[in-house]
Amino acid sequence: MALVLHSSPNKNAYKALVAAEYSGVKVELVKNFEMGVSNKTPEFIKMNPIGKIPVLETPDGPIFESNAIARYVARLNPDGTLYGSSLIEYGQIEQWLDFSATEIDVSLGNWLYPRLGYRVYLPPAEEAAIASLKRALGALNTHLASNTYLVGHGVTLADIVMVCNLAYGFKTIMTKSFTSEFPHVERYVWTLINQPNFKKIWGDVTQAESIPPVASKKPAQPKESAKPKKEEPKKEVKKEEVKPKEVVEDEEAPKPKAKNPLDLLPPSKMILDEWKRLYSNTKTNFREVAIKGFWDMYDPEGYSLWFCDYKYNDENTVSFVTLNKVSGFLQRMDLARKYAFGKMLIIGSEAPYKWKKVDVNDEAQKERVNQMIEDAEPFEGEALLDAKCFK
Repeated sequence: MALVLHSSPNKNAYKALVAAEYSGVKVELVKNFEMGVSNKTPEFIKMNPIGKIPVLETPDGPIFESNAIARYVARLNPDGTLYGSSLIEYGQIEQWLDFSATEIDVSLGNWLYPRLGYRVYLPPAEEAAIASLKRALGALNTHLASNTYLVGHGVTLADIVMVCNLAYGFKTIMTKSFTSEFPHVERYVWTLINQPNFKKIWGDVTQAESIPPVASKKPAQPKESAKPKKEEPKKEVKKEEVKPKEVVEDEEAPKPKAKNPLDLLPPSKMILDEWKRLYSNTKTNFREVAIKGFWDMYDPEGYSLWFCDYKYNDENTVSFVTLNKVSGFLQRMDLARKYAFGKMLIIGSEAPYKWKKVDVNDEAQKERVNQMIEDAEPFEGEALLDAKCFK
């Protein structure tokens, strides 16, 4: 009996199918599986009593839960490497499988599913989901800054499950403007999702251009009665005399909001949003497209460029503390987001500030700008620990 996967095509089914490609195992996806029908049959309920997908039918019995199925498939080939080559690698793979499920997948679902109408949409809950997802992606980004794969030097089951979860997020809700804060995660996803074994299952993956709008629910229409009601004569309503409101002399009229001083500056021929779109949408030939586009658009009369170096490196001996400082700095800069673009790199073994205006006539300084925009690694001979984009 062949291994049969009962499921519609989705990222949870793809975990097992990609693992099968890497393991050299044959798994057949049931054709014409109809959610809401196929998973309600007595045969399916016998395999999974709660009727959820996917379910893997094996010669020894069924298995449900997508990560359990992927684990089973990965272990079918005794010579495979999807579970690493040592006990510590096995433990680390399990670690990332749990992280992918509890930190990435759960947070993504809490953000996406209310917008699709599968759950009640509550703005505070969405804010919490996004914050939780950003925290997880930040930790993942830090790990991937110095690692091509999650564990070891090749694809493991941890990468398969992680990329399947992330690719679904990229396709549905994580736009470029959201993921650009995590460049190493972006590199990781696009590199693996385009590997032959992934591409055979996933096909071409395109990143979402916008966040799905919140699903609107139409109010239920009242049912019409079988018999029309008799119209009752309208009662005359006496109009009450409207008394003028008492004037409170001490009450001040609301003051108009003060304009941001930056709104009062003369307009520039450089449209900053056009540059931000070019930066966000350029995935290949970055130097030839995005960086060349930046210098073509740059208006030295309307904007200025500055280098900023943090001066107190003795405070930056722990990398995650430094990353938190950078994130906090960018959050406090939020009011300037409409008027500015910036790249902040955390380099070397250490990660307040010393500002130096860029001389755009100095080719060496221009090249430094180019390397900062493209997250060049190494940067000026130092390891690139992370990069943050302010846009």
